[in-house]
Parts: sequence; C-alpha cells; structure tokens
Amino acid sequence: MTIQEAQEQVDRWIHTTGIRYFNELTNTAILMEEVGEVARIMARRYGEQSFKKSDEQIDLADEMADVLFVLICLANQTGIDLTEALTKNLQKKDIRDADRHRNNEKLR
Repeated sequence: MTIQEAQEQVDRWIHTTGIRYFNELTNTAILMEEVGEVARIMARRYGEQSFKKSDEQIDLADEMADVLFVLICLANQTGIDLTEALTKNLQKKDIRDADRHRNNEKLR
C-alpha cells in the first residue's frame, strides 16, 4: 500500500465506519495518547522499566499502526499529501545532513 492509498483508505473508513473525522484538536490529543502508548512499550521492551502483567500482551506493531492512522487522519483533515510532504522532508534532510552524521564522532 502506498502512502496515498493509505490516506484514501483511511478517508473511506472514516466516512463509512467512523461517520466523520473528530476535529483536529481532538485528533491531536488522540495522536499524543497513541504515541504515549508506543513510548510505554518501548520503555518496557527496550528500556529499563519492567512490564506490568497488563502490558505483556500489547502489540507494538498495532500501537504504531494506531499512531499512523491518527496521523493520516490529521493529514487528510488539513489537506496534506503525506507522500509529497515526506518527499520534501527527505530532500531537506539530504541537504541539511549531507555530512552531519558522517562527521559525528558519537556515531563511530
């Protein structure tokens, strides 16, 4: 699935199953909540925190997909083509970071 196809599929789902988009502020809050859920798993799986019994069955991939879903909702609501935005962002990084990481002693 391309990013554009994902944006279209999410939009179809919202207008059929979801009825309508939540407003942008609500979706921003939901996005922060979903990112927090990913952070919680990462802190326990790769960090120093231990899992609670209730956390052991949480699926990291599913939580990341929740983040992506809400981000796509926000992009759709605000008229952002994520394919174009990501392409431009990578071009910016190519120019800005051309030698930055290569010259970073911390990465060696």
